Amino acid sequence: MHRNPLTTLLLALTLIATPVLAEEEAAAPTAQYVQLKPAFVGTLGAGPRIQYLKADVALRTDDPAAVERIHYHDALIRNALVFLFSEQLPENLSTLEGKEALRASALAAVQKVLEEEEGDPLVDDLLFTNLIVQ
Repeated sequence: MHRNPLTTLLLALTLIATPVLAEEEAAAPTAQYVQLKPAFVGTLGAGPRIQYLKADVALRTDDPAAVERIHYHDALIRNALVFLFSEQLPENLSTLEGKEALRASALAAVQKVLEEEEGDPLVDDLLFTNLIVQ
């Protein structure tokens, strides 16, 4: 059977490039997400009308070894977030900017707890997978 020289060349290049691509993919950090369960539910403001906040929170880390440490400090992390969420005013959470400010404050609070306990913030980002103010 006679092969086209171009086909042979392409096949050879593919075989050479495959291990390089596999090494690059393995070297790329993979994000790990830690869901804080159950969702945070609480009241907002001190007005005559009770308003509620419900937040589902996920923490992102690029260090797979950090996941276990984050789970270990779950109670301290949740405590910090409960106090932060309870300080919020409903009118501040009615805009996208207000929600982003809360997300940034929540990330800082989580990183502070982990920095105090572990000496390293461990968490790279905090995401609201669900945020309802009613």
